[in-house]
Amino acid sequence: MTAVSELRPAALRCSAHARRGMAAAAGAEAVEDAGGAVPCAGSGRAARLPLSRVKALVKADPDVGLASQEAVFVLARAAELFVETIAKDAFVYAQQGKRKTLQRKDLDNAIEAVDEFAFLEAL
Repeated sequence: MTAVSELRPAALRCSAHARRGMAAAAGAEAVEDAGGAVPCAGSGRAARLPLSRVKALVKADPDVGLASQEAVFVLARAAELFVETIAKDAFVYAQQGKRKTLQRKDLDNAIEAVDEFAFLEAL
């Protein structure tokens, strides 16, 4: 039987698994933890977004017939990473304004500054 961590893409594996893989590949005994690592499934909640809500959103698309549980999990995790990334970028602009609370203008600034968020510019 294949382990769940082997089925996940490398970007979705937890930081402990990633460190072990990098250490084995590099021949090193320890590898520094890169920030923003994905937590292990056993170290807490595997997904922060409710999978039932994500599945309901997937089913709302008329082009989608069926969605496996793995697909729903990957979509939920991708949404979490997206929200985390844009929030971190927007928080930089909030800090520049000497604020701790994100405002719409911080999100707008982050969207304009980062090319990967160009698809959001029309919103």
